[in-house]
Amino acid sequence: MAAACAAENLLALLGDDSSQSSSSSEEDLLLLAQLPVPAAEVEKFDFNLENIEEEECLHLFRFAKADIPLLAEELAFPEIVKCDNGTVASRTLALCIVLRRLAYPNRLKDIVPIFGKTHTEISSIFNETINLLHATWSHLHDLIDKTWLLDKLDDYSAAIRARCPLDRCIGFIDGTTRAIARPTHNQQVVYSGHKRAHVLKYQSVVAPCGIIISLHGPVEGRRHDAAILTESDVLEQLAAISGQANREYYFYGDAAYPVRRNLICPFKGAHLSDEEQEFNTQMSRVRQSVEWGFSKVVNLFAFLDFRKNLKLELSPVGKYYIVGVILTNIHTCMYGSQISDYFQTPPPTLQEYLAG
Repeated sequence: MAAACAAENLLALLGDDSSQSSSSSEEDLLLLAQLPVPAAEVEKFDFNLENIEEEECLHLFRFAKADIPLLAEELAFPEIVKCDNGTVASRTLALCIVLRRLAYPNRLKDIVPIFGKTHTEISSIFNETINLLHATWSHLHDLIDKTWLLDKLDDYSAAIRARCPLDRCIGFIDGTTRAIARPTHNQQVVYSGHKRAHVLKYQSVVAPCGIIISLHGPVEGRRHDAAILTESDVLEQLAAISGQANREYYFYGDAAYPVRRNLICPFKGAHLSDEEQEFNTQMSRVRQSVEWGFSKVVNLFAFLDFRKNLKLELSPVGKYYIVGVILTNIHTCMYGSQISDYFQTPPPTLQEYLAG
């Protein structure tokens, strides 16, 4: 509207000759309407988390107000996060920008009034902090070297055994697809015929405490779950953990997976016995917990479920989801989850989780 008004005023200043045809005037007006409108000035101010009400804080950032500064410290953020272009932010501000950006698929300019910085500055801080989180904490997605997990294997096995007939199972494995914008190049590589969309795939293992204890990806959308399983080495990691514990432990997966030494799947075939059918039914009920884990990630951080913003050749889309899972696990450590309630199994503390 502002552009059109400016165009009309400019036509008047140029001296609109009434003898000209109306069509010519309309064409001129349309051309002038394309003139850029000067961006509104950003009202700069120092962001102060204390000025935000508790309920609004949970809505904007998904974490309680008192917990955010403590979380930034536990995540080992520097006091000042510095971007390559010279933009700087306090560690609390940097974490808040990441949490707000991931919480909902807003345009950058829509969150400018929250932080008192330009959308360019917000973009720089967001990407710098995403890179920092990924570089520092992505190792948490490996199954091995988790001291807290080794101490809880029997507890997790017992929690699952209380819900189903399977013994020594400590988690549920499954793949998930995250839709992305159609890339300009190599579209067929990330196209999933099953989903009829361009996607990136991830393989997750969810423990009964609600923590995603293993994440592998991103992987091209056309890859099959069984191929991703082989690539991930997660069963080799579980075998190593079993060796340390001197007892075999298992994951349970759906029918898309092959049966392996440390992987149990449903009975397959058209003619199953009553006992086999009952086993499949009971395991299907508890296996749905892995879907709850996937749902929590995108319910907390809806940006990860908005494909138009996930442009493979313009943004580190894979890093976004990896960081989103880390933050979701942290949320579970601090506030619990549907999965931990279902299995009545508490998650590790934040300090235990971050210690690996």
